[in-house]
Amino acid sequence: MSVNRLFRVGSVAVASVGVLALSACGSDPTPSGSSSPGASSSSTGADCPKGTLNAEGSSAQKNAIDEVISKYNEKCADVTVNYNPTGSGAGIKQFNANQVDFAGSDSALKPDEMTAATKRCAGNPAVDLPMVIGPIAIAYNVDGVSKLTLDGPTAAKIFQGAIKTWNDPAIAKLNAGVTLPSAPISVFFRSDDSGTTENFTKYLKASGGGAWKGEPAKKWTGTGSGKEKSAGVAEGVKSTKNSISYVEWSYAVDNKLGIALIDNGSGTPVELSADSAGKALAAAKPAGTGSDLAMKLDYATKAPGAYPIILVTYEIACTKGLPAEKTALVKSFLSYFISKDGQSSLTSLNYAPLPAEIQTKVDAAIQAIS
Repeated sequence: MSVNRLFRVGSVAVASVGVLALSACGSDPTPSGSSSPGASSSSTGADCPKGTLNAEGSSAQKNAIDEVISKYNEKCADVTVNYNPTGSGAGIKQFNANQVDFAGSDSALKPDEMTAATKRCAGNPAVDLPMVIGPIAIAYNVDGVSKLTLDGPTAAKIFQGAIKTWNDPAIAKLNAGVTLPSAPISVFFRSDDSGTTENFTKYLKASGGGAWKGEPAKKWTGTGSGKEKSAGVAEGVKSTKNSISYVEWSYAVDNKLGIALIDNGSGTPVELSADSAGKALAAAKPAGTGSDLAMKLDYATKAPGAYPIILVTYEIACTKGLPAEKTALVKSFLSYFISKDGQSSLTSLNYAPLPAEIQTKVDAAIQAIS
């Protein structure tokens, strides 16, 4: 199946998700790629353990994981899954401090974080498991402007603070025929350590033509006013005229914010959609080794129709080292998350399911957890 087809969202039905046949915990298992949670094609025994699973991290995936938890609990009512969307940096810290069973992060573990995670996993490797594709919108609220186009250098100058008013010549050049106000630009950024910030600054660095002075990081180094988490920056833009920020697509849509088209250099500005995000994901390359499935995204892609500002949310888990009861819970829930049913449930929330070939690799890595 093509990437574009897998990335269809909204009210379009996702074909062939399969029939949910699990009527109770302990039902006969089915292949893990199907709708049944926690089972692989070679597994035996009950699909639904009992107990509580605690996780923390990425706020970008909050709406996605909340939906998946709800669907999972329809199948496995005796499992309580608690997810605290404190941000990617906090989630990794809590995971490495042995406070949660897995973490959500919008960037893969760095070498020092992986070292700490290996220690937390009783000397066993942790893995980055890509689970959610969340395009990042440049969201705005500008008087009289219903359509806005930006490119990498202009966006970098806005978020760096070098462009200060909406009618700056650089913005006007990209928006012929649009009446831009002379008002100052109010920039909002994530004040917490954020994988969204890291991915967005990777875009500004790669596509900004030298205008972005900082290095990509979870900590913001540009201009503006800080707000906590995705909900905070979205609310900041919603309530402030002539403002702009970066936030996951679902939050921009939910708050009815303007979303900038991105001129990636291909000649035609690109609107954020599932299809355009899918074209950018197609350029991603593997960055991990073995069962670690970290991905390297091309933020400077000039592919026609590709929206370059996307992030991958990873679930970070131990390959070994958890108590048996926690291992069963982690495998059950993450198996459902990566299943066809789990992934297709994201489409109506302005997220995108992973391509089939990546789903297969993630499922194999989850089944190898012991």
